[in-house]
Amino acid sequence: MEQPLTPRVDQPLRSKGKQRVKTRGPRHVTPTQTQQETQGPQTSPADVPVPEPRPANAQKPDAAAAEKQKPDGPKTTGAPNQPSQDRLDEETSRQGTQARPEPSAPESPADTESEPEAPTEVPIPTPKPDAAEPEVQPPPVAPQPAPKPADAGDKTMLPDPRSADLPDAKMPADEVACRERLKTLGVDFEEHKAESNPEIGCSIPYPIVLKSLGKAIAIAPGTELNCPMAEAAARFAADVIQPAAKAEFGADLKSISQASAFVCRPRHGTRKLSEHAFGNALDIANFTLSDGKKIEISPSPPEKDAKFLNVVRKAACGPFKTVLGPGSDADHSLHFHLDLEPRRHGGTFCQ
Repeated sequence: MEQPLTPRVDQPLRSKGKQRVKTRGPRHVTPTQTQQETQGPQTSPADVPVPEPRPANAQKPDAAAAEKQKPDGPKTTGAPNQPSQDRLDEETSRQGTQARPEPSAPESPADTESEPEAPTEVPIPTPKPDAAEPEVQPPPVAPQPAPKPADAGDKTMLPDPRSADLPDAKMPADEVACRERLKTLGVDFEEHKAESNPEIGCSIPYPIVLKSLGKAIAIAPGTELNCPMAEAAARFAADVIQPAAKAEFGADLKSISQASAFVCRPRHGTRKLSEHAFGNALDIANFTLSDGKKIEISPSPPEKDAKFLNVVRKAACGPFKTVLGPGSDADHSLHFHLDLEPRRHGGTFCQ
């Protein structure tokens, strides 16, 4: 006897035709809700109707149930009918997709706080030196000025033994002999009264005033010197200056212009008496030749003048103990200084 087909009680069929299609959205579904929606309301076994026997060519209950579960939508012509179990799996998969929460959309730039733009060029810090420069430390004791000499404010001249020279009642023999030699050289001179200044220390016991240094060589203005210095100047003019002028310019020496002879004063910036204070020095400013040419003593004379002046200056070191001129210092830039200062071992100072 053929058993009638009875639907399974543990898997009741439910109609899906009237089920509403839900739109997707950001919705959170718990697993319990998903299970309840998937299974639907369960029917107790008492309410299940017993089907009547069906003829042999009757349609299978599963096919009839699947036919009832088709949704009321537009039918696709020619599409094959799928089993109900496939549709049930498709619906279950769709519901699982709906239950899965969708990722939230990124926030719009307007909702987020604007971030500062990064600089186009990153500033690079200045590299530190390998070794830090040592700081200049102040000296432990402030530098003190050099102590002034004890006699810095004292204007008294340093003593010189020649300051005590005074004329005798009778002229010494050496002074008489010196004057005889000057006459032989043709020097024109005249006697002058003794010079003496005890307060400063200047002294010439037997001075003379020169008017010429020979028969043809004048000197001006009037030149007060002691006799040995006058003789040395006269001999130097005749033996050195006259031949040098003739050789260089083809003319004779006519006159010498002096810048200083006897002057009662100390050396510049010192308390030591100058050789001028004893009539023992002569400063020459220029030379005049017989053709009228004047040769000035200066730091930068013309080439021919410079050659002549160099010859005279070099030759003076020997007959005179001190020779100074342009290049020695500022005080002697415009004249030659010649003197007979006594030095140790008869030495000379020429520059």
